[in-house]
Order: sequence, then structure tokens, then C-alpha cells
Amino acid sequence: MNEQKISETTPPDLRQGTLFDPAELARLETARSDWETNSIQASVRRIPERENLETTSGVPIERLYMPQDIAGQNYLRDIGLPGEYPFTRGVQPTMYRAKPWTMRMFAGFGTAEDTNQRFKYLLQQGQTGLSTAFDMATLYGYDTDHPMAAGEFGKCGVAISSLADMEVLFADLPLDKITTSMTINSPAAVIWAMYIVNAEKRGYPMEKLGGTLQNDILKEYIAQKEYLFPPEPSLRLVIDTIEFGSRHMPRWNTVSISGYHIREAGATAVQELAFTIADGLAYVDATLARGLSIDEFAPRLSFFFDVHNDFLEEVAKFRAGRRLWAKLMREKYGAKDPRSWMMRCHAQTAGVSLSAQQPENNIVRTTIQALAAVLGGTNSLHTNSLDEALALPTEKAALIALRTQQIIANESGVTNTIDPLAGSYAIEALTNQTEQAAQNYLDRIEQLGGVLACIENGFFQHEIAESAYRYQQEVDRQQRKIVGVNSYLLDEEVKVPTLYVDYEGQKRHLERLERVRRERDQSEVQRALDALHAACDQHINTMPALLDAVRAYATLGEITDVFRAAFGEYLEPAVF
Repeated sequence: MNEQKISETTPPDLRQGTLFDPAELARLETARSDWETNSIQASVRRIPERENLETTSGVPIERLYMPQDIAGQNYLRDIGLPGEYPFTRGVQPTMYRAKPWTMRMFAGFGTAEDTNQRFKYLLQQGQTGLSTAFDMATLYGYDTDHPMAAGEFGKCGVAISSLADMEVLFADLPLDKITTSMTINSPAAVIWAMYIVNAEKRGYPMEKLGGTLQNDILKEYIAQKEYLFPPEPSLRLVIDTIEFGSRHMPRWNTVSISGYHIREAGATAVQELAFTIADGLAYVDATLARGLSIDEFAPRLSFFFDVHNDFLEEVAKFRAGRRLWAKLMREKYGAKDPRSWMMRCHAQTAGVSLSAQQPENNIVRTTIQALAAVLGGTNSLHTNSLDEALALPTEKAALIALRTQQIIANESGVTNTIDPLAGSYAIEALTNQTEQAAQNYLDRIEQLGGVLACIENGFFQHEIAESAYRYQQEVDRQQRKIVGVNSYLLDEEVKVPTLYVDYEGQKRHLERLERVRRERDQSEVQRALDALHAACDQHINTMPALLDAVRAYATLGEITDVFRAAFGEYLEPAVF
């Protein structure tokens, strides 16, 4: 009876080449039923189970996973081999057996001089790639002396107002040997142009530069809210960079499609994955409309994900994401180049999970999250520091976070075999459920008119707000325990050294900005800014004009003001 039930309910295409014999599945189902009737019932009478156990995405967690939970799994189609379609087990054939993931610690504070010294320190300690944080004024396209920048200098990243600051920021660093990530969005093209021109001045041609520009403006409207211009012209600027990078900078990822900020705003793991892939597809559609072919640009698309505390769900998220993206690129968009099918990703441990209470506990949280990212197959990783719920990380806290990655890479043994959790009934079942749930969201977004329509009608914002509210309610009711926050409390003062931003540095920064304005060729600056405005009006790629403006030492604020004048500024509609 059980054998007939399983074979009839398993679709014919899934019965072809599956891993398990239907007769054996039936016997296992009988064994599980007997176990639940006898062993489990006796056990729960003595010690009741916790109720309603589920992932952070609300997916129920079964008491036990067995082969019948992945009865339709076809190994080569659904799991496959590392480095081969559908990339469930990783995008490289040997993964960490060849070399570990890139250890790319996010760094940036105060002046360009301050951050340059932190970069050098981290590289000396074994970091393998740079990742740059910018302060709030820079993220919003303001020069440091603008009234809107008051009080924000260097507090959440480094201040960059002109090419002169970029020259100091990357002084004495081997830009041809390291890759650099830059976390900036609305003014991303401007900051990228500064990086390119600085490298050229030091003798590094742009085609030799490697790195990643976050440049994901769609997620700003969805979650982080650091947008400047309306969605359509902002999307156009992203496509300008994709087109320019595809044709001139083959080692550069011109957009890092970012679920991190979506998750930090309160989204579940499933929402993070689905909304990120939806944004990625919107960039693909817009770039195809520009006239590029899919295999011309898709190999350089990259992704950026959060890693939260639900260990098994996070591992499954990475695996499901790679498989879903591969299917979409090959089957929906007809990509032929296997590199176009790969979801290459950076990961960062969850800032929102860090607590100001008992901050040393954050070391443990970060370790669990980092291990989940590694077992999920990330390509690069940042680990948060224990003090980041209080301030920017101190040098010692950043070193502990880096050492966390190095211990996992060198002492844990998890890098010795590829995707060691593959074949786990729980992991494979959760991978399948996560992929299907993400696909369901993608279908809904398409039915609602696509990403831009869902930004305007508030779909994303509403979904994230609902999830954030549900999660906080669970914490407040102690359904979800957070050690040191709502359980296992200590009545003690937090004593953790925090980073102090030296405001003498702001004075030096402003003096450099004033010197740039005084010594540059003003007529050349105006000519370059006029040419940039014309490029905006004529709907031609803005990158060549941006590079010329940067070479003339036009400031970040002056260049962004050109975009503001050409495109206008965006005010988010109220959504209830």
C-alpha cells in the first residue's frame, strides 16, 4: 500500500533516475510510522517536545528527515558535481581544496589615511582582498563640507570627496595583485571612476583591475533607502557600468546583487533569496534591452548574501540560490557560457544579529554564521566584529573576526572535502523547499508587473515589514531566545573599547578638499561637467564623461549634482 502511494504521488519525471527505490521508500515509511507510534509517543509522554519549530522563514522543521523526504531527487539534475550545472555543490570544481574563499574584511572609517592604514594592517594579518566602507555623506553623494554632511564624517566608513582622497586611500597598495570591493550604490559609478583613474595614474591599466562594485540600486528602494534619483535613471546608470565593464574591464564585477541589506531590514532567508534574484533578473532584462548579449555580461554578475543564525537554513539558501540562478540563466535566458550560469557570491555575517548586551557572545554568533557560509559554498566572506553593535570595529576586534575565518579555513577540516553536507536528508529537503519558495515569490513578482512595479506599489516593503514584525514579536514573547538579550541576562555594564573618529582628521580632509578646488583647472572642470550633463540628456553611456570629470578633479558632490539636475530626486511614495 505504501509503495503504491509513494510511486503514484511522485511525478513521472521525478521517478526517472531518482536515488531511491520505491519499494525501499515504502518500507522506510512504515518504519517511520512505527517509530512515531511507539518510540516517539513514549518519549514525549515523559519529556514533551518543543512545539511549532520552524526556520526563520517560517518553514516547519520536521522531527526527522529520511530518504522519503527527498524521494524525487535526481542526483545529476538536482545536486550534480561541483563546478558543473546546476552548481548546487559550488561553482568551482575543487572549491576550498585548491584555496580558501577570499577573506575580505569590510573596512573604512575616518580619513583616507586612517582606512589606508587599516587596509595595510589587515593584509599583513592574512586578509586576501579589500572591501571598502564609505561614510554617509559619500554614500549620498555629498562633499564633506556640504551642510547635509554635518556630523557624519567618517562614522560609518571612509570619507571620499574627490580623486585626491582616492589617491590617499589606496596609496602603496598593489592594485594589480589584489581585488577591491566597494560598497556604494547611488554614486557608485562616480566612486568607480575615481578608483579607475587613480589606478591609471599609478600605471595600472583598467583592464588589469579586479574587484567588485556593489552598485545595486534596486535593493536601495526595497530596503536600505540610500537612493538619490528615481528608479529608471538610477537603473540606467547601473547598466552604463555593466556595459562599460563588459567591454573594457573583464576582471571587474560591475554589480553585486545584494540580498544582505534586504535581510538586515527584516526579510526572511527565502525573501532575501527571492528578492535578490528578482533584482538580478531586472538587471539582466535591462542590459539585454541595451543591446548586450547574455553571455557578454552575465559571467561578471555577482551576488552578496547575509548569513544569519539559523544554520541549516543558511546552508540550504546558498545551495538553492545557485541552482535556481543556473536554471534561470540557462533555461529562461538561453545563456550558453557555463560562466553565465554561475551564482558567484560574497557573504557577510548578520550585523542585525549582533547584540550590545554581552557583546563577547557575538564572537560565537559570527563563528556559527561564518561556518554556515563556508558549508554553503561562499566565494568570499566578511566576518563582523564583536563590537559592531556599539561602533565601528576596533583593530583588535577586526583581527578576532579575521582570525575566525582563518581558524575555520585551517583548523576545522571542513575545507578538505567539497560540500560536505550534501546528501543530508535535512539539507537536501531544505534546499528543495527554499528553492521552491523563492520561485513562488518570483512568480508573484512577475504577476505584479516586475521589480520596478513592486517597488512603486510597496510589495517588497510590505513583505519585509511583516516578516520583521513577526520576528520581533517572537523575540518579545521569548518564542525565539536571544542569549543575553531576552534570556540568560547579566546585570552588568558593557565594557568594550570602541573606535573613536579623530576630528583632526576631518580638518585635514577639508583642507585637502579646499586645496583641490583651488589648484585645479576650473575651466576644465566645467567643461567636463557640461559634457556629463550632455551624456545624461543624450542617453549615451555616462562612464567616459565620468572618467573625464574625475581626471579634472571634479568633486563627488559636483558630479552628483549633475545627475540630480538631469534626473531629479526621488521621494518614496507612502505605502500602508
